[in-house]
Amino acid sequence: MDHSPTAHTESFDTDSLNAKPHTKAYLVGGGIASMAAAAFLIRDGDVRGCDITILEETDRLGGSLDGAGSAEEGFVLRGGRMLESKYLCTFELFTSIPTLDGKTTVTQEILNWNKTMQTSSKSRLFRDGERQVDPKFGLTERHIITIERLALEPEAMLGKATIAEQFDPSFFQTSFWEMWCTTFAFQPWHSAVEFKRYLVRFVHLISGFGRPEGIMRTVYNQYDSMVRPLQKWLEERGVIFGFDTRVTDLGMTQRVGKDVVERIFYERAGESSGIAINPDDLVLVTLGSMTEGSRLGTMDAAPELASKADGGAWTLWETIAEGRPAFGRPQTFDGHIDQSKWTSFTITMRDPTFLRLVRDFTGNVPGEGGLITFPHSNWLASIVIPAPAPFH
Repeated sequence: MDHSPTAHTESFDTDSLNAKPHTKAYLVGGGIASMAAAAFLIRDGDVRGCDITILEETDRLGGSLDGAGSAEEGFVLRGGRMLESKYLCTFELFTSIPTLDGKTTVTQEILNWNKTMQTSSKSRLFRDGERQVDPKFGLTERHIITIERLALEPEAMLGKATIAEQFDPSFFQTSFWEMWCTTFAFQPWHSAVEFKRYLVRFVHLISGFGRPEGIMRTVYNQYDSMVRPLQKWLEERGVIFGFDTRVTDLGMTQRVGKDVVERIFYERAGESSGIAINPDDLVLVTLGSMTEGSRLGTMDAAPELASKADGGAWTLWETIAEGRPAFGRPQTFDGHIDQSKWTSFTITMRDPTFLRLVRDFTGNVPGEGGLITFPHSNWLASIVIPAPAPFH
């Protein structure tokens, strides 16, 4: 995979940008949110690509939708993002984005692939050396009533309550919780409000939760299948990318009773600078990140635990929120690293023996089974084995 930037990556002239009479858009963070926003601005907002600048602190776009490495040195994917048919905004956007080979759209490629490779797990849980086919939820009437209450109760009433404060301890021994927490990365001490939001958002998948049916995949990893085609589309329209550029602060002032951005401060190649923002310009900022400050381990050592200061996203949010309650409370999200950390691993295999064993004990070929969880493992470990990507 070629991850090297191909256009507008070496420098950007902020003075010439600000001299143009057109409305300009500055997007802080190069994840899928900013990339999608840039595409919608061009496609639906009639903003010229050359008037859009994406500022990204790393050397590539995509954020958490990453994929890197080689067959020789090993691959790295920090996490998989679950797609399903109700991702309407995602699929609507990618109906406009051609695949890298130009043969179809990204959306159509995904739909075609999932007609061929349909998820239907025969081993969602693997316990005591035996696979469990469509395991029963194991919920009591009291558990079900609590779940129904959470779905209906206003978030304001839940406040700062945790999931553990809503359920009795037996709930966390059920197969439902084992499947739920490993699918969505929940812990008992996490927010009850967040539990509620996921419950309402994915209620349509509950009936097939034990399989899990309805989960969709891209042909390749999501970086190659989604990020690279979108980046190419944006490049072709002249979008400017400022890589290796860490935004450190936003200079703001009050205008008509609202906070507005007058300047973007950033660091690049060890130097500090800024971009002047005109009154009609747009500034869109991605605050926080699920993979910000992540670290890679090796075959010999675990990854070190970084702090929220080891990256720009959380620091920026804390900086602009200081003294401005309207910008939220970032400490709610970044102030509990030990309770929100997570570890993923990517294994590159050259011998098919393990894949054959998994096929035999799960009843699914690679790519068909989805998430496989081992509830009795010390880490509550889960694995996903993707389908082999087709070669062109």
